Amino acid sequence: MAFYLVSAVPKHGLMEELGERLAADAFLGLKPFGRALTHSLRNARVRRDGVAVWEEEDYCSPPLAEERAAVLVAYFHAVRTENVSEGLGWKKIESLPLLFPEFAEI
Repeated sequence: MAFYLVSAVPKHGLMEELGERLAADAFLGLKPFGRALTHSLRNARVRRDGVAVWEEEDYCSPPLAEERAAVLVAYFHAVRTENVSEGLGWKKIESLPLLFPEFAEI
């Protein structure tokens, strides 16, 4: 298994819909990546330039092939990946604001 720091440009006007789908657990049933993708997107951060960033685990080559086809291309442009060690991606972005603050753990 590999871990990636993912960066992607949110498509205009679609983040509210994505947040609603995440709240409804719409992606949990997608095998084999639904749980990991849901967790990652709920915890995604946003850079000052508006680009969303998150850490994602994946088994595919090319990276995130299934996730892109099923979900990511509908909501993001320019999805890029950078190899990281598990947890290092989250560490790099922890100071950034949440893309979906409604999922912040109290």
